[in-house]
Amino acid sequence: MKVSQFFDNTLLNKYNTSGPRYTSYPTALEFHDNFKHEDFIQAIENSQNRELSLYVHIPFCHTLCYYCGCNKVITRHRGKADTYLEYLAQEIALQAPLFEEYTVKQLHWGGGTPSFLTHEQITKLVSLLKEKFNFSDNLEMSIEIDPREIEMDLAEHLYSLGFNRLSLGVQDLDLKVQQAINRVQSTEFIGDFIKHAKAVGFKSINIDLIYGLPHQTLENFTKTLVKAHEWDVERISLFSYAHIPSRFAAQRKLRDEWLPNTQEKFALMKLAIETLCDFGYDFIGMDHFAKPNDELSLAQSDGTLHRNFQGYTTKGGCDLLGLGVSSISSIGNSFSQNIKDLKEYYHAITEKQHAQIKGVSLSEDDILRGEVIQELMCNLYLDKQVINEKYNIDFDEYFAEDLPLLATFIDDGLLENNANYIKVEQKARLLIRIICMSFDAYMKKHINQQRFSRVI
Repeated sequence: MKVSQFFDNTLLNKYNTSGPRYTSYPTALEFHDNFKHEDFIQAIENSQNRELSLYVHIPFCHTLCYYCGCNKVITRHRGKADTYLEYLAQEIALQAPLFEEYTVKQLHWGGGTPSFLTHEQITKLVSLLKEKFNFSDNLEMSIEIDPREIEMDLAEHLYSLGFNRLSLGVQDLDLKVQQAINRVQSTEFIGDFIKHAKAVGFKSINIDLIYGLPHQTLENFTKTLVKAHEWDVERISLFSYAHIPSRFAAQRKLRDEWLPNTQEKFALMKLAIETLCDFGYDFIGMDHFAKPNDELSLAQSDGTLHRNFQGYTTKGGCDLLGLGVSSISSIGNSFSQNIKDLKEYYHAITEKQHAQIKGVSLSEDDILRGEVIQELMCNLYLDKQVINEKYNIDFDEYFAEDLPLLATFIDDGLLENNANYIKVEQKARLLIRIICMSFDAYMKKHINQQRFSRVI
């Protein structure tokens, strides 16, 4: 893999605007409260899938990380989790019968901080999920972990319950950066925990890193990347810090002068990609890295990579059921989301017997455009003839109003568009979100791009 092919400073600067991450199409901005629970049930009945991915949201965190834009509840009182788990158990009991014909192929816990839960609470929740849903024998079970608030024996406990993938929030290992974002953690402990988890039996460990944080420099971020390599993790997720203090109050604690400017942030991204590829990782999509033998790498190679609310995945053929506050579901030709406020979530479970607050039923046009965007996001290639046959259309005729939007990318050598296919060049990989916006029928409504994060 020639890393230099991803970088053209002039073009990256030209197209470094804001846009959706396309974890869904339409994006969550199009979800509305006219989508009712009855529509959700109908979507289950109409779905052609009978394989399920479960996402469970655990919103609690011990402390507030100033960069974070996730839905979370900051508390030191673990007892609050007991109350949450009681209502979550009710939601599980209400939802599970709707999915009796499904087999669960994947289970992921995110947050917040799932490792906020005690061993007993984790055991109780796993047991309940296994009791209510039909789990596959080769189930993929993953959980997000905050290494600041755990003990070494958490690895044994999770593995004994069936978890086989771990994702650790690391972000950055420099003390000055950590102090600025209110996330001081022990590098030694993280390394020891990863080593211990591998010894216990975990075959896949991911760490999350963020570039563009306060006080990050090429020198100190290099040390973080080198340490990640020394830990020998299977996957690394590399995210751009999206500074939107107007939306996320905690980010107002991060002074503008602490942040890298546009060129410095670009240099940090370039450094990370070059360094991780030099270490032998494959560059997956636009923000993931994986060892060459990892299933993500293999899926990218054979064109079967998918993308959903959890990022790049090999389980794109599954319906996705989100459980817990703020969680999102993708069932058949629909998306839906639970209530974001914790107290309102409790009230809804009791009074309405579900927590769904909004969603969208996909039109035929949504489904078609979603597949086009998915193919480009994941594979950088679209076979027009496959689309023509699947949807009984003439691609160029159907997208006659959209294809002219590709002209500027073609002129800059970022993609090729002919009668048979659209091929995105490697130097446009980091700009794929912007290219996909050309096929987004809703984008005209969102001229104010502050609603989305910048590409770099």
